[in-house]
Amino acid sequence: MAKARHVGRRSLSATPRETYNQMVKYFCSLLIAVLLGGSVACNRGIDTTEAVRQAVIDHLAKRSNLNVSAMNVEVTSVSFRQNEADATVAFTAKGAASGPPMTMRYTLERKGTRWVVKEKSETGNPHGVGATAPPANLPPGHPVFPIPKK
Repeated sequence: MAKARHVGRRSLSATPRETYNQMVKYFCSLLIAVLLGGSVACNRGIDTTEAVRQAVIDHLAKRSNLNVSAMNVEVTSVSFRQNEADATVAFTAKGAASGPPMTMRYTLERKGTRWVVKEKSETGNPHGVGATAPPANLPPGHPVFPIPKK
């Protein structure tokens, strides 16, 4: 058997054992890189409008006075932070004549691998700052418009 020539610290002809060790090191490095990359991707995989839409639908489905299957639910805007998201959601009745949708704002919290709507008591007044009861002299069902403060 011929001896391997060395140039500096590297061998020009590696032995089978050295080749095997290099392959194992390469494979382990590649496996670690894939696992680390996958864990980062899994955490960001729920930052989608569809995941937010599903969280809002799940939240509304808990209410006995709503028929969520009769509504079109569309997330019109969403902004993601680390563990929270703010979303504006538009609702229309399925099969109804086209008209302006009802919009609601939601704050969601990341819980594991999904979003969960925070309760309104945690996010503030759902009707805006300073909302009051309608004046007594309006007929029932009349829309209330805020009175601008001077």
